[in-house]
Amino acid sequence: MTAEDAVQKFLEWMAVEKRASVLTIDAYRGDLARFLAFMTTHLGGLPDMHGLGGITLRDLRAWLAHEQAQAGKMTVRKSSPDQAARTRARRVSALRSFFKYLARREGVENPAVSLLRLPRTKKTLPRPLGREDALAAPEDIASMALTPMEEQRNATLFLLLYGCGLRISEALNLNIADLQTVSGSGVLRIQGKGGKERLVPVLPAVRVALEAWRKRHPAPAPDSPLFVGVRGGRLQPAIAQKAMRTWRISNGLPDHVTPHALRHSFATHLMEGGADLRVIQELLGHASLSTTQRYTLADEAHLLDVWTRAHPRAQMERNTHKKEG
Repeated sequence: MTAEDAVQKFLEWMAVEKRASVLTIDAYRGDLARFLAFMTTHLGGLPDMHGLGGITLRDLRAWLAHEQAQAGKMTVRKSSPDQAARTRARRVSALRSFFKYLARREGVENPAVSLLRLPRTKKTLPRPLGREDALAAPEDIASMALTPMEEQRNATLFLLLYGCGLRISEALNLNIADLQTVSGSGVLRIQGKGGKERLVPVLPAVRVALEAWRKRHPAPAPDSPLFVGVRGGRLQPAIAQKAMRTWRISNGLPDHVTPHALRHSFATHLMEGGADLRVIQELLGHASLSTTQRYTLADEAHLLDVWTRAHPRAQMERNTHKKEG
């Protein structure tokens, strides 16, 4: 089996057994293709399975150095140092996952890969919408649709994203049959990253919108996608993102206002209302509490900003700095 065959089997395993997202699989495919292309030149030929096991730490570092040099030559759209570090971290992660797969499924061991260090990256804080914008988004976005069907679909979709804190992929992967649990127990069974299931309570307003959309649905068979495009197929994320982008631009909102920002808004507004961090973790489907704790940091940053702008002492210090400047 060639190295390229092994990569293809790995990606199929990621899709079927790990249920990785399409975006993750595409990113890993590109990263591993770049890795094999470099190693083919570096080693004088495409490595076979034995060759993959013999790649040294020096070879791996040479690849990362090559990638960094290539990134530095890009002049069309330069990325920030942190973005570049995130890209390198993803490539190392892709390589680690691939070689773990080789060790478990193909018997190819290479301890050098585990010695690669991940670049340090800044922890990005969630950037939610304000309460008023989050509440207005579903109806406002829907009002810009071209047809009554699209209008009701969009209103329901964006209300679901904010009301249940779903990822856009989770919402678009729902089928009509998934609404049975909503009418019965008032919850949605969501299949998140890695095929992990969680139960999400559905607010009455979201429940009413889902039921109204189901009645309006052009082909409400149990196995039909819940959210469909104009041709009847499953709605693509790009269409939903475009609808929100159009609304964002027309209202002069910042670039971070995306469908995923509604998920951030869901978590942030729950935290501001006093919800327990563990509860928010369960609702979002985070595997690690540390991921959810970013909302605590974001809340602290928000409180500090409010204090800086509102507290008399902070204003005095700011005015003093201006005079000195």
